[in-house]
Amino acid sequence: MGFGMTWFKRENGDYAATATAPAGGPDGENGADAGERTVRTEGLWIKCIGCRQTIWKADLEANLNVCPKCQHHFKLSARKRIEMLLEPGFELVDTGLRSTDPLNFTDVKPYKQRLVKAREETGLSDAILSATGRLGPHSVVMSAMEYGFIGGSMGAVVGETIARAVDRARTQRKPLIVVAASGGARMMEGVVSLMQMAKIATALAQLDDARVPYISVLTDPTTGGVTASFAMLGDLNIAEPGALIGFAGPRVIEQTIRQKLPEGFQRSEFLLEKGFLDAVAPRRDLKPYLIRALEFMRA
Repeated sequence: MGFGMTWFKRENGDYAATATAPAGGPDGENGADAGERTVRTEGLWIKCIGCRQTIWKADLEANLNVCPKCQHHFKLSARKRIEMLLEPGFELVDTGLRSTDPLNFTDVKPYKQRLVKAREETGLSDAILSATGRLGPHSVVMSAMEYGFIGGSMGAVVGETIARAVDRARTQRKPLIVVAASGGARMMEGVVSLMQMAKIATALAQLDDARVPYISVLTDPTTGGVTASFAMLGDLNIAEPGALIGFAGPRVIEQTIRQKLPEGFQRSEFLLEKGFLDAVAPRRDLKPYLIRALEFMRA
């Protein structure tokens, strides 16, 4: 007798694979070990939000978190982003900066509690991770934003960390690469957050004067004050396919202008067509693309 298989069973919001044994024991008799045998596979499958197909999670991870069926690009953590682009042996820098909650902000819950929870969930001090290392043959300075930390929002720590990365790139004369993934400025830090826009833009102007390359990589999503500042100031602005990029969201724009927006509005392909981006690079091609771009800039 074989096992009857019910591969997808929803339990408490998770899918489990279940294997049900026949009623009798090994010899057809009822025994103590007869009954239902269940093999749980919570977390081994994921549903693609692009094509709605179910994907074996190991296949997704092996494909750099890109759906092998429809090529939808899932989000990547800041750490995985750096590991994907930099060669082994890179050094993480400026990891100890933490917000002091300058406004003592509280909405549904205190901002301090949000920070504690985000640190526990991501293992990071804030929504940014910076490193120095090699991208192919090139020594670079890289910062990658962490969307899982309060929506990748930019507060004082994100601003200071990126500003330090810019200064490090300028003084060491190494190209700077910043990977953006953010909902914008962090409202819990108010004007302190908005000040980071000018702070980083000023540092990037100094980097430009020093003729050190800066490449901005925009991923899904890149919005708000991040788009309005450093994310669109690169010597080369590259985006991943299908990334949402803009200042205000499309729903807000439609309500303001009272018009229906074009298909694909604010997606990377639309912005490339309209001249706001220099290139759209699939994730598997991003590293070689960056290496070629740096070779061109160095020539």
